[in-house]
Amino acid sequence: MSRPTPLSARLPEFTWDTLDAAASLAAAYPGGPINLSMGTPVDPVPPVIRQALADASDAPGYPLTAGTVGLRQAMSAWVARSCGAGVDGLGVLPTIGSKELVAWLPTLLGIGPGDVVVIPSVCYPTYDDGVRLAGAISVRADSLTSVGPTSRVRLVWVNSPANPTGQVLPAAHLRKVVDWARERGAVVASDECYLPLGWTAEPVSVLSPEVCGGSYEGILAVHSLSKRSNLAGYRAGLVAGDPALVAELLKVRKHAGMIVPAPVQAAMVAALGDQAHADEQRERYRARRETLAAAFTAAGFTIEHSEAGLYLWLTRGEDCWQTVDWLARRGILVAAGAFYGPGGNQHVRVALTASDAHVAAVTNRLSG
Repeated sequence: MSRPTPLSARLPEFTWDTLDAAASLAAAYPGGPINLSMGTPVDPVPPVIRQALADASDAPGYPLTAGTVGLRQAMSAWVARSCGAGVDGLGVLPTIGSKELVAWLPTLLGIGPGDVVVIPSVCYPTYDDGVRLAGAISVRADSLTSVGPTSRVRLVWVNSPANPTGQVLPAAHLRKVVDWARERGAVVASDECYLPLGWTAEPVSVLSPEVCGGSYEGILAVHSLSKRSNLAGYRAGLVAGDPALVAELLKVRKHAGMIVPAPVQAAMVAALGDQAHADEQRERYRARRETLAAAFTAAGFTIEHSEAGLYLWLTRGEDCWQTVDWLARRGILVAAGAFYGPGGNQHVRVALTASDAHVAAVTNRLSG
């Protein structure tokens, strides 16, 4: 009797495992490695959020998959403020972080073999992972000419501000994507996890009337509290948009037990309702970005895009792995651009999520 093919067979090796050699090289540097390869927060969780989590910790019963009434109201209000969306006709749903939704959205939408999912040309690997898990076909946006008129395009991912490049797509571009997808009956999923972190450009949400035309039909916006509120460890995210699509996601998630824990739901309410801590964190990232940008530029790197988000997209005009090794020999670990598609083969991604002390040390190591 043959065993079923494991789902893992559809997936490549885990991206970050390919950095092991560079990590060992960086670890040998005097003073130890400085890891700028992942956008994982290093600053404390704000007290107002920690208190809300603690106060809700006596939670013996099952939480609501849809979120508490208070959380649904908090999500709707935050999306209205931050995305320029109207609350009327808007569906909202809490998610177990944003990566979980990105990875499983094609499957949750019933996308499968023979279906096409469009992903950005240079992008977060999990978009493609989600397509593989569903058994569907991924096509990068710069290869859309290969998608014939009869192809079953079911989902289009956009990401602005983008990971890894930090590029911001203007409203007119996003509107064209929405119109193109609607003509084909496809869903547009907009990953907007870095929307609050615009630096030299102002990001716009797919939920903004200038993009969606005042209708949420066929549109989903994905958001996260990992970066805004340092809640990567809480796994706190949300999706908002077309109420019919949100209802479809809710039904499947109920069956699958994909539920945000009750204490985390309470923490999300506190986080979404408090702007002061988000402004303080944004200022920390702004200062770190300014310091790192100056240091890498002085060391001969060229910064491309990087108008928003938590990363600098850098190149020295060479193969990205040469750059990774050059930095690793200085005790600095960065992400290879090849992780994000062929268009990143001469780039590296540098995260702003390092302590002030480590940012200062990077400057010293690059100038030494």
